[in-house]
Amino acid sequence: MSDLPRKAVTRTAKLAALPLGFAGRATWGLGKRIGGKSAELVAREVQQRTADQLFKTLGELKGGAMKLGQALSVFESALPEEIAGPYRAALTKLQEAAPPLPARTVHGVLTERIGEDWREYFLEFEDTPAAAASIGQVHRAVWHDGREVAVKVQYPGAGEALLSDLAQLSRFARLLGPLVPGMDIKPLIKELRDRVSEELDYELEAQAQQEHAAEFEDDPDVVIPQVVHQSDQVLVTEWIDGIPLSEVIAEGTAEQRDRAGQLLARFLFSGPARTGLLHADPHPGNFRLLPPAAAEKEEGQTEEDGGPVGSWRLGVLDFGTVDRLPGGLPRNIGDSLRLALEGDAAGVYGLLREEGFVKESIDLDPDAVLDYLLPIIEPTQVEEFTFSRGWIREQAARIADPRSPAHQLGRQLNLPPSYVLIHRVTLSTIGVLCQLGATVRLRDELEAWLPGFLAEDTETVDAEAEAEGTEYAEEEGEPEGEPVQA
Repeated sequence: MSDLPRKAVTRTAKLAALPLGFAGRATWGLGKRIGGKSAELVAREVQQRTADQLFKTLGELKGGAMKLGQALSVFESALPEEIAGPYRAALTKLQEAAPPLPARTVHGVLTERIGEDWREYFLEFEDTPAAAASIGQVHRAVWHDGREVAVKVQYPGAGEALLSDLAQLSRFARLLGPLVPGMDIKPLIKELRDRVSEELDYELEAQAQQEHAAEFEDDPDVVIPQVVHQSDQVLVTEWIDGIPLSEVIAEGTAEQRDRAGQLLARFLFSGPARTGLLHADPHPGNFRLLPPAAAEKEEGQTEEDGGPVGSWRLGVLDFGTVDRLPGGLPRNIGDSLRLALEGDAAGVYGLLREEGFVKESIDLDPDAVLDYLLPIIEPTQVEEFTFSRGWIREQAARIADPRSPAHQLGRQLNLPPSYVLIHRVTLSTIGVLCQLGATVRLRDELEAWLPGFLAEDTETVDAEAEAEGTEYAEEEGEPEGEPVQA
């Protein structure tokens, strides 16, 4: 394979084969059961074959297909174990690896974007990619000044592939239901399509990463690699080692899981407050757990020991998708959370209606709305909370069950466009915390970074803050939004 498969008809056929393949395997499974094979054994085999096809197709196509796979991978913890189990390995594999492009294609991009003398910029350059993702792959290298760097090279045709894939996936989103039961995929695809131009713009990505790197330069908990060089389709940043979060999820100690979860929550809430930007691609492939520097290790500990887990740091990668929030996260989020915890149903309902979560044409019972929210915000009600697959499955089942009052109420709520990305990032982060099984002091982070969450911070916002708040208000002519359950 010398490039991304570019022909729309070829990509469409491969994507369409996913739901069709599932239907075919279901028929094959029925035949096996008629032939005397146990239903449990047949179901496991069918699901495993589906997972294998899912990874093979999404990984090979890269582009929008793989982007959807990565987005789905953080939600697998919400699915019943008998469904999630066979998909977990295939989906999480998308977070760290994909079939790479050959070296000659990568060299062609570097020649075109940096120049014929591109090798003079590097003392060393590894042709085998260290990581391959949806629109580009990363090569390890040594910059001409001796720094170890990560060279991110965008796939030729990535933009065309992204738009083509997401358009095709949207057309038969409902047919993908069997791959991820209980999830409405179409709104997720729409949101990914809305971010295509930013995802492809390495200049915007470099700017966002540099702003984060400058703000977190001396931070004891978070490490952001500095940008070394940027040109169209090529981005060079400092290299950071560490344990990929997917490995912490798979085999990390309880202490590592808790530390990673706490730092992930801290970065999610502190980033917008400190930089005015929200890192909007929180899948595990974009994070590393970094051991402390040798000088910080306790006496007698070796390099392999890694030092006290409490001093490990979070490395953050890939700023291709960010939400620009000049005033930090919207104050109404903190106000609503605080009022919900205080049991003020009328106050919460008033804020939700003010922000467009409840349309003017709909009247709901404020107490019912509060009952809907309280189980979801349980992690904020205690000093520390252990996120788990069981907890998130319980929440997903409660909201997805058509017989549940929560399901009926959720269908009447609305998600304003200005909150779509914040909503997805928050849900994705919770999904990762549940994959980690981390015990996190979430209230600490909310009190430190979320405007309006603390009771003493309840005064009316001043004129300047109000002006900043217009960033989150719906503009005239803006679409009404999506159902919250999306």
